[in-house]
Amino acid sequence: MTPLAIPRDLLRQAQAVADGFTAHTGVAVDATELLTGRAALLNIAPQGQVSAGGATRLLATRDGWCALTLSRPDDIEAIPALLQDDSVQPDPWPAVLAWAAVNSAAEVAERARLLGLPVAVLGETAPAPPVVSPLWPTQAGALAGTLVADLSSMWAGPLCGQLLARAGATVVKVESSSRPDGTRAGAPTFFDWMNGGKLSYAVDFDDPRDLAALIRAADVVIEASRPAALVRRGLGPDAVAARPGRIWLRITGHGTEGEQADWVAFGDDAAVSGGLVGYRQGAPVFSGDAIADPLTGLHAAAAVADSRHRGGGELIEFSMAAVAAGYRGCDGGIDIVPVRPTVGLHGRDLGADNDAVRRLVAERADTPC
Repeated sequence: MTPLAIPRDLLRQAQAVADGFTAHTGVAVDATELLTGRAALLNIAPQGQVSAGGATRLLATRDGWCALTLSRPDDIEAIPALLQDDSVQPDPWPAVLAWAAVNSAAEVAERARLLGLPVAVLGETAPAPPVVSPLWPTQAGALAGTLVADLSSMWAGPLCGQLLARAGATVVKVESSSRPDGTRAGAPTFFDWMNGGKLSYAVDFDDPRDLAALIRAADVVIEASRPAALVRRGLGPDAVAARPGRIWLRITGHGTEGEQADWVAFGDDAAVSGGLVGYRQGAPVFSGDAIADPLTGLHAAAAVADSRHRGGGELIEFSMAAVAAGYRGCDGGIDIVPVRPTVGLHGRDLGADNDAVRRLVAERADTPC
């Protein structure tokens, strides 16, 4: 199995966060497994300035470094517009590297963001704790027995939901009928690791009545879309009816303030934004596998457990880039043999539990936390 280069200090600090989750829930968590599990399942590792998954590259610019992710078909289709060149070859990376080299890092990022591409300037984000805002009456309790509406996809949010499920919560994985979680199209073992043990609920986001009912009944809501996505449907935390002790967890790439709220991010480019990279012969290289994702998922689960212990009633907002920035400068880099996670349960087929979820929501409609 290919080793991953991860700073020893980072693993130590991440395990301390995991131990905090354990203190509130009694569920033991191995941070090394969380940070390296996908690499173990897929047998992948970064190749210098190419991410472990292969979709993100570090780009040398005229005055620094950027990271660009091309993981979606729309990203590839935007490259001619990015380069202002209609003759881009099927492999766009040589042309992207050449274009970046004659532009500044700020110019690369600005143009890529205008096109909705996931991009980051190395070290642009400062460390920052999550933003916590009181919204509803408090009511303390255990995580066991709570209802969690997991509206997230990919890795950070689903990992948080998975950890809450391990703590005894009933977690409902919500997906759009027309646009399911992208990890369903990838390796089944990774999807199962993140989503095994959750109920699968397929909804139509253009007719959000079923989703609204679930959110009203939920004790915890995990949201990982850009904030406006739910707000414009009248489903944001400010619009939903109060429920004592409810915790609304919002995970974004770069925060919710100003233009950064619209910046797209994935785990590898978010880590670069936070400055969480290694160095080889003076040049940055990727550290770990999309490491901002599992770090954020772990921090988020610990924050939810702590909030539940305090009484909840809060909106908790995490920026993946800011979480990564909190680990910037960790030294003692070592090669870690990835820990293969135990995948005990298969993720459910899309919408397999719709009837069960509707019954659960009906039963809880008038039940306090």
